[in-house]
Amino acid sequence: MKPSYSVSELKNQIPESAFQPSLLLSLFYFFFDISVLALLYTIAFHLNSVWFLPFFWFASGTMMWALFVVGHDCGHGSFSHIRWLNFLIGHLAHTPILVPFHGWKVSHRTHHNNTGNIDKDESWHPLTEDQYKKADPLTRFARFKLFLFVFPLYLFVRSTGRDGSHFHPNSPLFPNGERKNAAISTAWILPMVSLLAWVIWQYGFLFFITYYFIPYTIFVVWLSLVTYLHHTDTSLPWYRGNDWNYVDGALSTMDRSYGIFESIHHNIGTHVVHHLFPTIPHYRLKLAKQGLKAYLGEDYREIKESVWTSLFRSMKECIVVPEEGTKVFYKRPDSIQN
Repeated sequence: MKPSYSVSELKNQIPESAFQPSLLLSLFYFFFDISVLALLYTIAFHLNSVWFLPFFWFASGTMMWALFVVGHDCGHGSFSHIRWLNFLIGHLAHTPILVPFHGWKVSHRTHHNNTGNIDKDESWHPLTEDQYKKADPLTRFARFKLFLFVFPLYLFVRSTGRDGSHFHPNSPLFPNGERKNAAISTAWILPMVSLLAWVIWQYGFLFFITYYFIPYTIFVVWLSLVTYLHHTDTSLPWYRGNDWNYVDGALSTMDRSYGIFESIHHNIGTHVVHHLFPTIPHYRLKLAKQGLKAYLGEDYREIKESVWTSLFRSMKECIVVPEEGTKVFYKRPDSIQN
């Protein structure tokens, strides 16, 4: 199917400066996130107060998520034009949160190249009616009840119907040319796992839970929540076969507002622009959005309602898509005709 718009047509609505990363700005955000995390840990250790812990857990987990977004820019090449620096900073950002940078980069690239494609998308692709009916209870529970927590499992086994680990170089996820870098990323993870094992041995399991696992879980929830909300809504179409194309697939995501957290997690809520042009740095997304939104009008999907309202509605309504049809939408399972 012919796209609703051409890539060049949409790119012309965005200032050229929006596509240019600033190395100083990119490095600033990386070191800022690291510094805030270090400060939070320093305060937590110094106070050693159970009353400070809830704030510490949420704040440090949120900053881990912000750090992930910086690594996300590295994966897209929007951090800088220097490939080795993107590779280095990407690993420095993702390794402390146990994400194999190159493995994630490959699967995330698959997601961007196939956004909105039922058969090929990598992130939050829907189940068909038949897949839902055949899914075992554990699969249903994990996908529809625990979906905010299963990202670590996804790194090992990917999502429903997609085989392969992000850690194993011989995984089906990786083309031959990607296997070396996949092995390097896994090698980066091993010292971090060893460090965490040493922390448990030296300070005990409760210390590990308190100062790493709970903040890490908050990070996982942030990542899963944001990704889910940008790609899951009854108003968002999914495509099959020749009806899918890059532009309309990218336009099948939507912007969300996260209030005071918008700048903390680096404008990732400006998501439509990001999917159309992933090489735009996060600190240029709002600039790029201005012209693009004015040009697209209602075709630029944006919702400003409460995140929780959207989440609970989508959890209730967005379960399956029809078995047939080239452009389909989510619906409830109780609407399926048996």
